[in-house]
Amino acid sequence: MAKVVARLTVKSSALLTQRQSLTVYKACCRNASTGFANKLPPRNTQRLLMLVGGSVASLAALTAFIRLRSAANTANAMRKKSLHRDDSDLENVKLTARERRFIKFASVEYEDQLYMTPQDFLESVVEQEPRPRLKRRVLSCEEVEKYKDNTPAVKKGSSRLFRNLRDKGIVSYTEYLFLLSILTKPKSGFRIAFNMFDTDGNQRVDKAEFLVIISILAGAYKSLQDVDPKTKAIMRRLVPYEDHTPIKSLAVSRPKGLRNLVDDAEGLQRRHVVSTTLQLHLFGKRGTGVINYDNFYRFMDNLQTEVLELEFNEFSKGQSFITELDFAKILLRYTYLATDEYDVFLERLLHRVKDEQGISFNDFRDFCHFLNNLDDFTIAMRMYTLADRSISKDEFARAAKICTGYCLSQHIIDTVFAIFDADGDGMLHYKEFIAIMKDRLHRGFRSVAKSEGWDAFKHCLYHEMAALKKPSY
Repeated sequence: MAKVVARLTVKSSALLTQRQSLTVYKACCRNASTGFANKLPPRNTQRLLMLVGGSVASLAALTAFIRLRSAANTANAMRKKSLHRDDSDLENVKLTARERRFIKFASVEYEDQLYMTPQDFLESVVEQEPRPRLKRRVLSCEEVEKYKDNTPAVKKGSSRLFRNLRDKGIVSYTEYLFLLSILTKPKSGFRIAFNMFDTDGNQRVDKAEFLVIISILAGAYKSLQDVDPKTKAIMRRLVPYEDHTPIKSLAVSRPKGLRNLVDDAEGLQRRHVVSTTLQLHLFGKRGTGVINYDNFYRFMDNLQTEVLELEFNEFSKGQSFITELDFAKILLRYTYLATDEYDVFLERLLHRVKDEQGISFNDFRDFCHFLNNLDDFTIAMRMYTLADRSISKDEFARAAKICTGYCLSQHIIDTVFAIFDADGDGMLHYKEFIAIMKDRLHRGFRSVAKSEGWDAFKHCLYHEMAALKKPSY
């Protein structure tokens, strides 16, 4: 009899402990920031208690887990709400594709102005979406001042400049356009770029020349006020007055939020009162340095190499080569092909390439530099064959060498034909190839406004040449 009573006592005690645990558990759930646990059916609640054994320590761990889930859900909800608010704020603001992408990836603010970090810029070039963030970070004067010590001089530049700086720097919108233009330009165009900045022709570019010309090229310089007469005369020759039209009109009412940063006469391109990372790198902490052509060439070449290394390493996974399929994916990733068309190219390559050799970084870089000469390649093709016919591998290789000055590897050419030769007859319809590769070259920006980036270089150069050829009476 005593044994039976003891057993009943133990069972009732265990049942009481379980009920007390259930009460404590429900109280903890009520205190959690979400209703996740309260929504659980009683049967699931009991199962959870049976799994954790009803101990106080287990209940504490379970409560901590629920709170952690609650915090994560709250953070995600706030981030989505913030991004949605940004999108809503910009719905009625007329922005270019590049402006929208800059706003999307810019992760910091300073003095009521949006900026990218060096890491943001790299991600904007190779990624579809920016890193998840709750909100933009507002920089203090002390943080911006520290960037001066973190930014290396132009003589110490390397192909890892932006990767090394990461978030220790800022890039303005006008500089974003300039950096994008560098990525698509052939090395033969570096001299033209330098000469455009060298307004006084002394083979040196100082900070003042750089800021004036980069503002013109980005369409940001709306007035010639407060400009010295010599520079004013040069600017009048480079950019006719009819091209000095504002990109946006002043808003009648100034809405709060992100629109307040972009919806005005200058918007993202307003003048900046702080030395950015690019200015510090090129002209030093005091801004009194100058760069020559060799410095300028090295900077542009390093930037192109850095972005290509970033893309290559994404697929190589630490190896010294990428597969032919990876190469095709890189070429097609920024194009406007439909999903079924995209799959056709990849399946065609897989069917034709039986022996994988892999593609080295040097071969990949050479081909990307060839794409930067795509306009010259188009001209060469038109001169090479006046008839609208396909070209052979030998003709392709010869035209590429004429445009770049070096030979593409035979394996690269074979891979390109395996991807783009529709009927497998060893001939390539170059017009279709060029159309697709132009999407790749401009990284998803199908059209570029005349006042943005390198097109402004060509526009300014045209008027400069016209002014020189105009007879004087």
